[in-house]
Amino acid sequence: MVRSMTGYGKAEANLNSGKITVEVRSLNGKTADISIKTSMLPKDKEMTVRQKIAASLCRGNIDFFMTYEPNAADAAKKINMDLAMEYYKQITELGNMIGAADIQAQNPNDLIATLLRMPEVMDTKKQDIITEDNWPTIEACIDEALDNINDFRSKEGAVLQKDVTEKVNRILACSKEIEQFEMERTEAIREKILNRFDELKAEPDQSRLEQEMIFYIEKLDINEEKVRLRQHCSYFLETLEKEQNPGKKLGFIAQEMGREINTTGSKANHTEIQKLVVKMKDELEKIKEQSLNIL
Repeated sequence: MVRSMTGYGKAEANLNSGKITVEVRSLNGKTADISIKTSMLPKDKEMTVRQKIAASLCRGNIDFFMTYEPNAADAAKKINMDLAMEYYKQITELGNMIGAADIQAQNPNDLIATLLRMPEVMDTKKQDIITEDNWPTIEACIDEALDNINDFRSKEGAVLQKDVTEKVNRILACSKEIEQFEMERTEAIREKILNRFDELKAEPDQSRLEQEMIFYIEKLDINEEKVRLRQHCSYFLETLEKEQNPGKKLGFIAQEMGREINTTGSKANHTEIQKLVVKMKDELEKIKEQSLNIL
């Protein structure tokens, strides 16, 4: 089954303190280039996650995200009441010492706001979100996100497979269409040579002329190129259908297809054949671009 290297997967898991969300995104790449874009993951778990991603996704530029949404009760910051009262006592004592107006007579809301801004009155102590106790739940969430991105990749891969198959078949059709111009091309070459002798008013040895013509026309023969091109196209489609991760091999086969198409163009010596060669080159470039995104 063909898979694309472009994909997106997401999964969520509920913990006692809140909700974990895992997202995985990937683009095409030559190797598995994995970026862990979260500070929540403990260092001792990072290698496990990297190995899990590499085994599941194989290749690509892969970004791994993990976010946490705490429950409402846990999200609220706690007020350190004892510390706040201590600040209040010291502020009141300071007011008395410098002869300021009665602190208690001030607007209570302003006083409370001042106290809440004092250092460490709001308890912001962070707790470890990922622990050994909840790690199995989080690991299952990561696995689910990887399954989801693989499903996405498979759907994209099916579209890619259909597209490149159509393009390879169009190259084969162009190669077949060339045949109708080959006899016309041979006659045109022969006529061109004879017209040149007429222009020069030369009388060549007919036997020698025929031998040289045959030799020259054989040098421009493109039958071998057509045969090899069809073999490469057949191998491309077979690899696409049967191999699990054919992306790199498809790139190599496309290079061989390009060599045969280029040689056909250099030997063409015929306007209509050259047009068909341009069409084949155009299709092949699109195939190469698509193959870069096939796993």
